[in-house]
Amino acid sequence: MTARNISRFWEWGRKIICVGRNYADHAKELKNAIPTEPILFLKPSSAYVTEGSPILVPRYSSNLHHEVELGVVIGKGGTAIPQSAAMEHVAGYALCLDMTARDIQDVCKSKGLPWTLAKAFNTSCPVSEFIPKERIPDPGNVKLWLKVNEQLRQNGCTSQMIFSIPFLISYISDFITLEEGDLILTGTPKGVSAVQEHDVLQAGIEDVVTMSFRVDRREK
Repeated sequence: MTARNISRFWEWGRKIICVGRNYADHAKELKNAIPTEPILFLKPSSAYVTEGSPILVPRYSSNLHHEVELGVVIGKGGTAIPQSAAMEHVAGYALCLDMTARDIQDVCKSKGLPWTLAKAFNTSCPVSEFIPKERIPDPGNVKLWLKVNEQLRQNGCTSQMIFSIPFLISYISDFITLEEGDLILTGTPKGVSAVQEHDVLQAGIEDVVTMSFRVDRREK
């Protein structure tokens, strides 16, 4: 570990690697096939937003969805990391939202185009405070929830993930070298839905952390 402050990874971490459709029920609710290997996409570090700042709806979208996820913060980089050693590379975790312009994603999918405009816009990755590794002794059994204006929308557990965290770390590092401060988003449980300007999103990991974000619209 270097002198950089891992607890503020969002200030200097270089990339966000996201796993799509890692919960079977979420794949089904969007009428997608259940994957046989991880589906990966990237967000830039400019996607980060922390509590106190709003989530901004992109001006080109009219159907922004929330996706609550467990984020894995990398503390030690590596390439071709074996599953047996994968957790040695984890510094901690964060509760995250993968904000998705669903209307734009649907267009991209229909044309066989990348999801970049749907997934990588500014404020598309709200994150909680850093959660030290010791506070989540079993990341394979973490209960996640999300409310919109006090109404429960998502309520799931990482035990429902198709691909485990050690597998994901190993798989990703075969293609993309993991670096200290990188964040892996591990997928979302079912219950995604649209949010509107002025909505308040609250999310939590049971007995560990909660966070709250307001939704605003980016000015034209």
